[in-house]
Amino acid sequence: MFMDVQTGGPVRPTKWAWRYLVWAGVPLLVGLLLARYAGPGLPTVASKAEDVVGSDWAHHLASPLGLFLLQLLVLLLVAKGAGALLKRFGQPAVIGEMAAGLMMGPLLLGSLLPQVHGALFPAASLGPLGMLSQLGVLMFLLVAGAELDLGALRGRRRFAFTVSHAGIAVPFVLGVVLAIWLYPQHGPQGVGFTAFALFVGISMSITAFPVLLRILADRGITHTPLGQTAIACAALGDATAWCLLALIVAAAQATGWLPASLNLLCVVAFIALMLGLVKPWFARQTIAPGREGRWLLGILLLSLASALVTEVLGIHALFGAFAAGVAVSSNAQLRHLLVARVEPFAVTLLLPLFFAMTGLRMRADALQTSDIALCVVVIAVATVGKLLGTWSAARSTGMASREAWRLGALMNTRGLMELIVLNLGYELGLLGDRLFAVLVIMALVTTAMTGPLLNLIERRKA
Repeated sequence: MFMDVQTGGPVRPTKWAWRYLVWAGVPLLVGLLLARYAGPGLPTVASKAEDVVGSDWAHHLASPLGLFLLQLLVLLLVAKGAGALLKRFGQPAVIGEMAAGLMMGPLLLGSLLPQVHGALFPAASLGPLGMLSQLGVLMFLLVAGAELDLGALRGRRRFAFTVSHAGIAVPFVLGVVLAIWLYPQHGPQGVGFTAFALFVGISMSITAFPVLLRILADRGITHTPLGQTAIACAALGDATAWCLLALIVAAAQATGWLPASLNLLCVVAFIALMLGLVKPWFARQTIAPGREGRWLLGILLLSLASALVTEVLGIHALFGAFAAGVAVSSNAQLRHLLVARVEPFAVTLLLPLFFAMTGLRMRADALQTSDIALCVVVIAVATVGKLLGTWSAARSTGMASREAWRLGALMNTRGLMELIVLNLGYELGLLGDRLFAVLVIMALVTTAMTGPLLNLIERRKA
């Protein structure tokens, strides 16, 4: 039986399911009315609505600003409602928000209520949503980089280095092997096997550091030896995985060996600059009382400038924002400032838009019946790779078998970071529609299974 994480009592699924249906149903009803009077296209909304109610309200609703505000309202209500529902079942709210993003796309809403989906999310309106969601991801990665306090790993660096890199290497190799099977049917036209295989490998290797922190906090084990070890491994592993991803993207974006080598050199130089000069400079700074706003503005400008630099270098703006956050992580005052001022805005308002854009990118026919077996295989490879890689490395360093399995289950959390990686691969043309949908489902399942898997390990090893 599921337990209510807030009251400690049993969850009544029917009660909370009905509450969520009411919550999500109100904005969808608005969309249904819009679709009813919009007919085949939004430009006709005003004239039809005027015939029905004798007003031009529908005309204003169909304007770019009106439609944008309606989309924000619908997406936030559905995402936060799903997050609250999943939290009642002991899952992180972010899983519900991720699932809600898929629900609002062509795969579910577009299949069940195509008129509502077409009225709420016409193709011409997705540009502003996409740009705003990208800004949200940039701000989120800025904070995620700042939370990677690598200086706090003193005393655990050797263990964290061994375990985290084994937890990357094993699923990476399994992913490359899996790519040999996937490439003939799922390799996009014009993409070479090497770039495809490397990207599939790295997509199997990601651990979602921010989501992991929330899982540890929800279970009350953040400050236990296991929690601190998991944080150290995830922090170091995330830093390494993003560096590898930057190199892979730089190589995939280039045409020919000379441009690829130049891109890689520029990536290395940029990372060296941020870690060798910018990070130590931040570490020496002190925030005077009353000057927090100026420091926050300076950090935001740095993140945007870094994002622009990496975008120009051909490795995507996301890496620049993440690197700016890592540079700020050396200063505890600035790190806390970002977490307090930027993270709530990014997580509350902007990230649900990113989840929605992930769902809106999927085609209604992206998943076929035959892809169920593919989903199972991909989830199994991703999970086994993380579990075995982490467990074997942890055991080799002397960790007890039970704790090593629990650590492996925690490292299998992929969450938002995986979605960011997958969207990047989709934008670059490294993933086709079907494989993109399968890997998104893998990200959801491996994150949602963290809690139940930990419970299973604890019961069997007790």
